[in-house]
Amino acid sequence: MVNVDGSLTRDLFGVPVNMATMSQVLSRAEECIAARTSLHLGMVNAAKLVNMRSDALLRDSVLASDMILADGMSVVWASRLLGRRLPERVAGVDLMFELLRVGSEKGYRFYCLGATEEVVAEVVRRIGERYPGAVVAGYRNGYFKETDEAGIIEAINASEADVLFVAMSPPKKEQFLARWAETLRVPVCHGVGGSFDVFAGKVKRAPEIWQKLGMEWMYRVVQEPRRMWRRYLVTNTRFLWMVLVAMLGFGGGDDGRRGVRAV
Repeated sequence: MVNVDGSLTRDLFGVPVNMATMSQVLSRAEECIAARTSLHLGMVNAAKLVNMRSDALLRDSVLASDMILADGMSVVWASRLLGRRLPERVAGVDLMFELLRVGSEKGYRFYCLGATEEVVAEVVRRIGERYPGAVVAGYRNGYFKETDEAGIIEAINASEADVLFVAMSPPKKEQFLARWAETLRVPVCHGVGGSFDVFAGKVKRAPEIWQKLGMEWMYRVVQEPRRMWRRYLVTNTRFLWMVLVAMLGFGGGDDGRRGVRAV
């Protein structure tokens, strides 16, 4: 499948997941920053693909992205089982760190939106410590009302940021980015979810071996069993069922290209 911008995608459950590698995504981001054109990055994992089936607003918000990337290993494995092979996982947290690395080398300006005031302030401090060439053009916590959003967008645009990180949980971050996509004047917008908590050291990320095995969700359950076990039990079971149904040829989604904005 060819996306509206000419890039290759694989249709997974009606969602056009981009076939880009990490290096290709970074190259695309650099091109958009240089040209001051929009690149809205969407991320999907097993849970989000499941939830998109029952949440039309979440689905439409994700499909409004310019590139949709496989954030979870389960999505990559599903693509292989269904004969729609994706080259690799592009994890949202890793993409955040890679954008910061490139930004440190090239002096990019970043705006950090989301998490608690304590966490986002610590993220800003660590960016200055670990990525000294990157410029934090502004930041704000993620606790605000919808009536505050216009002012927040105005502040983000005034910062002349090259990259916006939105650290809010789904579906809030997807809806926020979709709602303001035409107003934001930031070239690269990346919804990073809980990545600020990881960066700030509040949440420990799974060891690399757990990541390669696609078991990060289990690591989260171990850390927060009461809050996470039911969520992952339900979504993982439903995702496995979706893959099985698609493998048996009873469906795999419609043409997910609709709603993807041109770059």
